[in-house]
Amino acid sequence: MSKMKHKNIRGKLAYTSKKPDMMDKSRGHELFHITKHTDGQMTLRAHCEIEEPDPTVMRDVVLTLNENNHPMDCFIRLTIGDKFMGSGLFIFDLDENRNGTIECESYGPSIDRVSQKKETSGSFDAFGTHPIVGDGWNCRAIDISKGPGVYEMRAFMPSLDHRGATPPMISELTIGIEYHGLEEIKIQAGTFSCHHFSYIDDVGFNEGVKHPPYDIWVTEEDYVCVKAEVTGYMMTYYELESIEFD
Repeated sequence: MSKMKHKNIRGKLAYTSKKPDMMDKSRGHELFHITKHTDGQMTLRAHCEIEEPDPTVMRDVVLTLNENNHPMDCFIRLTIGDKFMGSGLFIFDLDENRNGTIECESYGPSIDRVSQKKETSGSFDAFGTHPIVGDGWNCRAIDISKGPGVYEMRAFMPSLDHRGATPPMISELTIGIEYHGLEEIKIQAGTFSCHHFSYIDDVGFNEGVKHPPYDIWVTEEDYVCVKAEVTGYMMTYYELESIEFD
């Protein structure tokens, strides 16, 4: 029997709170599994459980990127307050410049069955899926060859809600992202050389409500989230609890 040629990265992120009444208490977790294929394609699988604040959110995501870091397809399923919210399949037909169409087949109790097809009307940088490890992956789209600075990211999303807690539909946003450079990060899971990024929402893409400042540190090679923190009204913290490679 021939051995599989792909490589795997598996890990777990702990979700904790920085709110005064919940300081450093658990508010959920995220399990992830990244497959790196020999042809350059990569698949991210993420299972997220957000326990606080109510209503709870459970999210399952499977996203595949091609060898050029362009999204190919994505499946998302949401359970809110332990009730089915919706599921959606996204298919991308893009040229080498990441220009083309996005199709979505979505279903949920509040929307019934919805079919969408949207022209990208030019290139875009990333497809956001809301898992923290996915936010780290999106930073791969930023050209950091010029060093630290503030960049603009055009992205499509399945939801503009800050927790992604709405039925999956095609949405679009533009957000700022600052690259700070490489930093050595020491956490319980180990010491890592990380790229440090900050997401900056100056517009308020969620019905005018600005996303609080969001800092994220990702591994130098694979852009796996090592830690992240969101201030403002969210007051949340995320840390890599375990990671393994095979």
